[in-house]
Amino acid sequence: MSLLDEKRMITVTHGLKEFELAVDSVLYVAMKRNYAEIHVAGGDVYTARMTMGQLETALGDGFLKLHRSYLVSAMAIHDITDTVNLSNGDQLHFVHRRKGAIEEQLKTLQKDFIDKLSRDDLPATLEEYQEYYKSFEALPFAFADIEMVFDDGRRAVDWIFRYGNPALAKLEKLPLEKLLGASFGSLFANMDSKWLRAYERATLYGETLEIIDYSPEIDTYLKVICFPTFQGHCGCLLFNIEQIRFTRNSSDAERALMLYFGKLPDKNDFR
Repeated sequence: MSLLDEKRMITVTHGLKEFELAVDSVLYVAMKRNYAEIHVAGGDVYTARMTMGQLETALGDGFLKLHRSYLVSAMAIHDITDTVNLSNGDQLHFVHRRKGAIEEQLKTLQKDFIDKLSRDDLPATLEEYQEYYKSFEALPFAFADIEMVFDDGRRAVDWIFRYGNPALAKLEKLPLEKLLGASFGSLFANMDSKWLRAYERATLYGETLEIIDYSPEIDTYLKVICFPTFQGHCGCLLFNIEQIRFTRNSSDAERALMLYFGKLPDKNDFR
């Protein structure tokens, strides 16, 4: 689900095929001589014979031209240091003497982006969220719908629990009445930014992401699958790794047990 009210598309020729790409899935464009490498959310790259001028016209005013070789979505920028750092981890170089002008242009574009957010389709009350997600109440694993909180620079800095099922309360070790309507940062002072970056990507780019990592906030190893729900929101399925029995040859077992528990999977770890 896009954060833009209308999903605009561009058509590019990659190889011998034409592809339609959603404008809000484009992270940045890198020009290589007469060809444009179009990087989109999810990691795909499309090479097309297009000029920078053609791309600027097709992509519209939500993109920032770093210099003649890079055109980057303002929505994709996490921050600017010695490089332009994107939410997916990519880093783009720019002419440092233009840093002030780039930051000012970025600030304007990001403000316009926030102003365009539409919240008309959101449930208005806790009761409406519970009605919308009533089929999630009896799930044996945790589920939450979270609303991302952005700062003035459009960087995600926290999230608010808008819905959670009883299994979420058990996993987070807090009652639902304390969780719902509260920001994560107000409940857990030791918030780890790795979750924030993944939820930001799911919210902004419509990606479905999986994370397996340790959560210091609740002292638990988690597998989390996050995906977009309402505009400005994402849904999270959360699993306690210690309670999962993996199927044989599961890559999740390799990651969870080898990377985080320091051992290879054995027969007792499989269903």
